[in-house]
Amino acid sequence: MKDDAAAQVRRPRYLNLLVLIAGFTTLGMELSGARLLDPWFGNSILVWAALIGLVLGCLSLGYWLGGRVADRRPRAGLLYALALTAALLVALIPAAGRPALQQAALSSLNLEHFSAGVLLGAGAAIFLLFSLPTVLLGMVSPFALRLAVADVGSSGQVAGRLYALSTVGSLLGTFLPVLVLIPAIGARLTFVLLGGALALVAVGGLLLERGRAGAPALLALLPLAALAWLAGQGPIKPEPGLLLEGESLYNYYQVVQRGPETWLKLNEGIGIHSVYHPQSALSDGIWDYFLAAPLFRQGGPGGQAPGSEERLYVVGMAGGTIAQLFSDAYGPIPIDGAEIDPEIVAAAHRYFNLSAYPNVHAVAADGRSWLLARRAGSQQQAAPYSMIAIDAYRPPYIPFHLATVEFFELVRDNLAADGVVAVNAARSHDDYTLVDALAATMGQVFPSVYVIDESSEAWSLGNSLVVATMQPTTLEDFQRNAAAIDPAAQPLLAEMALRASRTARPASGAGAILTDDRAPLEQIVHGIMLRYFLGGG
Repeated sequence: MKDDAAAQVRRPRYLNLLVLIAGFTTLGMELSGARLLDPWFGNSILVWAALIGLVLGCLSLGYWLGGRVADRRPRAGLLYALALTAALLVALIPAAGRPALQQAALSSLNLEHFSAGVLLGAGAAIFLLFSLPTVLLGMVSPFALRLAVADVGSSGQVAGRLYALSTVGSLLGTFLPVLVLIPAIGARLTFVLLGGALALVAVGGLLLERGRAGAPALLALLPLAALAWLAGQGPIKPEPGLLLEGESLYNYYQVVQRGPETWLKLNEGIGIHSVYHPQSALSDGIWDYFLAAPLFRQGGPGGQAPGSEERLYVVGMAGGTIAQLFSDAYGPIPIDGAEIDPEIVAAAHRYFNLSAYPNVHAVAADGRSWLLARRAGSQQQAAPYSMIAIDAYRPPYIPFHLATVEFFELVRDNLAADGVVAVNAARSHDDYTLVDALAATMGQVFPSVYVIDESSEAWSLGNSLVVATMQPTTLEDFQRNAAAIDPAAQPLLAEMALRASRTARPASGAGAILTDDRAPLEQIVHGIMLRYFLGGG
């Protein structure tokens, strides 16, 4: 039966603190949720859209429920109890979500063993983990508004104050976890801290409203302490041979030992971003094929002989695999490498032998921003690059701002007159949609574009290198330069020239033109994956 009694609240001003912390917890949970999903699903625009849509939908339901419950039972004790329940559920998300995340990731990311049933079941579990606390958090503001309004004449002032406090809390929840908490203590403990902050406020409210009768609420702090201990145990994502894992402002990263090789894996870990093999000169990956890109120039590398007047820029430095390969094949040429994550740069020196190459200048910067600064800023007088290698891959995606006409115009402005640019792109055995889109886009800026396919007979998914030259060139130029290499003097370059010459071909150019305004890379990649699933690989 509906309760028409007046709202019962002893300390109405304490509601201000509750609304502030509820807003902080809500946005903090959303931003931390994105990082919690990163190791399993990555942080593509699709993941963000799903998470934001889930939060908005659940908040809408919470607003509606909060208003109805507040009108039926306008009791401050009930509001604080709901907030305390939400706090415990927020803190529980990392521990309870790990099994579901593992099952969902194994099903959706292992393309060879895709299971729709497992994915849907795990997805439902993840939905519940995030939706229940979000609905409860959504109930806080309308419930608090109902309790705080003492008369209709001041309702607008009260509503404005509570909305403002909720928004301030949301701002804190947007920036504090991303800039401070996650890099310092990790995503799992951040969830516990968010839940703990809300729990302390809720318990304080119950004690203020109920006195000694509210003391049992203090017991709710015990499971929070247990969850804090549990969140700090073990690796975030267990992996055989794990040497290092961490969470930075930009990535969840792992350094993994596989036999003699050291691998760098980022976020969901579908692809390997760098390989260090102390017993092998080549990496046996797509990175090796970058060595053949300078051979597309009319005069070969340096315009004369390999190694002369070379200068390389790598976008997506990661562990430094490409830079080390070029140093070994072409000599200690000047190399700049942009890697947006400074923690990855540190790992490259510690685990991937980058410190052994003093000719390599690794900078923690966005690859496009570095080129802008070089063209217009303090480095304006620097010598142009003979080659730019773009390997800013987040499998299966490429950051859109590194794949557009405007970006390649910037690349052109930083290249020598006979320079060359090469981009790593994903494909399946017979689906070159992404490769063709990049080739068509680069063809808007450069006169000649080519494709080198990585040898991947044993895999249903693979990579290609899209290469473009500043001057008009032909495939015969590449073949002539490849034939002129002395295998005894440059064995690495000779081997890669031989491999590339079997697969190099002029690009078709029959693809979408990508621009800063419209670059549907996610849709292109999703189309490749959908066709792969429907075609069975």
